[in-house]
This record gives sequence, structure tokens and C-alpha cells, in this order.
Amino acid sequence: MLPNTSPDTSAVARRPSHALSSRKLHVVIFAGLAVLLLAAPLFAYPVFLMKVLCFSLFALSFNLLIGFGGLTSFGHAAFFGLGSYVSAYLAKEAGLQPQWALLAAVIASALLGLLFAVIAIKREGIYFSMITLALAQLVYFLAVQTPQFTGGENGIQAVPRGKLFGILDLTNDLALYFVVIALFMGSLAFIYRVIHSPFGEVCKAIRDNEPRAISLGYRVNRYKTALFVISAAIAGLAGGTKAIVFQLASLTDVHWSMSGEVILMTLLGGLGTIFGPIVGATVVISMQNFLGFLGEWVVVVQGVVFAVCVLAFRDGIVGLLAKRSGRTI
Repeated sequence: MLPNTSPDTSAVARRPSHALSSRKLHVVIFAGLAVLLLAAPLFAYPVFLMKVLCFSLFALSFNLLIGFGGLTSFGHAAFFGLGSYVSAYLAKEAGLQPQWALLAAVIASALLGLLFAVIAIKREGIYFSMITLALAQLVYFLAVQTPQFTGGENGIQAVPRGKLFGILDLTNDLALYFVVIALFMGSLAFIYRVIHSPFGEVCKAIRDNEPRAISLGYRVNRYKTALFVISAAIAGLAGGTKAIVFQLASLTDVHWSMSGEVILMTLLGGLGTIFGPIVGATVVISMQNFLGFLGEWVVVVQGVVFAVCVLAFRDGIVGLLAKRSGRTI
């Protein structure tokens, strides 16, 4: 007698149901996050909230690269810093409206990401990471050596916020805050779509088992390059938005320590999760803001919090919740 080879229809039926429930959960989280952000100015200062959103977007861009592509970049500050400088310079020196300054920041960072990818993408592991760090340090060196563009150690200060499309006056903190919300939620939706697209599924397959992806006929370097460029562009948007919000672009934006901060945010929130980087960025920025009276000891506190979180739950804050619920959050 032949063995029963009929598919397990109950298991097949359960998978779409689980996927559907996860999708519903994501929609609820998206809606809840939008409502929370809209109500946040009632109990928090808009500039602080905008800083959280800018760095959350930066962390999301890094998480897209490492969490869903398996590419560990130690030089992600290069894209954030370039976006900041380009946006600030064009808004102040060229007098561009903020939307065009931000668009230029995204394009410049995407092109820099393409250059990084062409040089580094064929390397793997620590070699890839160290090449990105070296390239980012070159960008930092150029920022120091070109004060006519970057302002050197003084940075580009007093960047005008301008009027969005010549209509909305962004000198009003609350008006700018709602614009930043729109940019953040739009970028988050875009990242979510990328992750759950066929392109995103291939990237995750490459992350999990690159030799198998190659054997299936995928040109993995092209997928890695595309993901790297997308991540760089989003980081550039985060940096450009930060420059408009704080009316400042400085060497701190492109320094290697900024790359370290975004790694901390991502790991703290949950590597490879959808909403983890937002939580991680919120925790880190809140510590910097509310523990500022500690001075340089803030870094020590951050290190202790990071160590405790890694030891207590290696998957990060949101990663732990996702693991317990059995769903991607």
C-alpha cells in the first residue's frame, strides 16, 4: 500500500490565517503609532519628538540593511551625514525650498550608497564591515577638509527651514512636526512594502542562505546593491530632515560614533523586526535628552543599559515580544 502523500490541508489552511493575523496586527500597530504621534505634542516638546523620529528613520534604514539583508555596515553615518550636509547647504546657500533640499539629500546619499556597494558588496562578513567603515572615514575626512562646503568644525549653522512648496511655513515647530510625521510614516510604509515584496523575500533568502540563493539563479550582488542603495537613500532622508529640524549640519552627523549609535538603537529595539528600531531609537534619544545632566556619563549609562538588554533578552525589546507572540513585529 502506498503511503498517504496527500498534503496536510489543515496546516496549509493555518498558514494564511497566521499571515493574515500578523498583517492585521501590523495595521493596528501602524494606526496606533499614527494616533500616538499625532497626540504626542500634547505631552512632549515637538523638537524632541522630531529628533526621535529622525533617528528612528535612521535606525529603520540600518535595520533594513542588516536585519533583512544580512549586511553589517559600520559606516552608515556617511549617508546620514551626507544627507544632512546636502540638505543644509542647498537650503542655506542655494535658497532651495525644503522639499527640493530633502530630495537632493536622498539622491546624493543613494549615489554614495551605490559607490559604497560597488566597492564593498563582493566582500563578506567582517571584510565588508571594515570596508564600509574605511569608506565612511574617507567621507568624514573630506568633510573636515572642505570647510567651504561643510563649514568645518563649525558646521553649517542657521539653516533656514523655509516654506514647504512655498506655502507651509516650517519655522513653526508644530507645522514642521506634522511634516516630519508624514515623512516618517511614508518611509515606514515604504520600508514595510519593501520587506514584504518579492524583492524583500529574495533579500531575506540571501541573508539566510546565500549559496542556496545563488544555486536558484538569483544574482545576489545585484539584490544586495539595490538594498544598500535603498537603505542609504532613507538614511540620507533622515539626515536631511534632521538638518532642517535643528537648522544645523555638523561633523557629528558623519562621525564614526554616529554609526555606533545607530547599531545600538537597532540592536536594543530588535534586529530584523519591523518596529524594533523605533523603540530602540526612542530609548537612546530619551536617555540622551533626560540624562543630559550626567554629561559624558550618559555614554556609560547607555552602555550599561545595552549590556543589560543584551544579557536579558538577546533579541531586543521588540524582538522578545515577537518571539513570545510567534509573529514578526
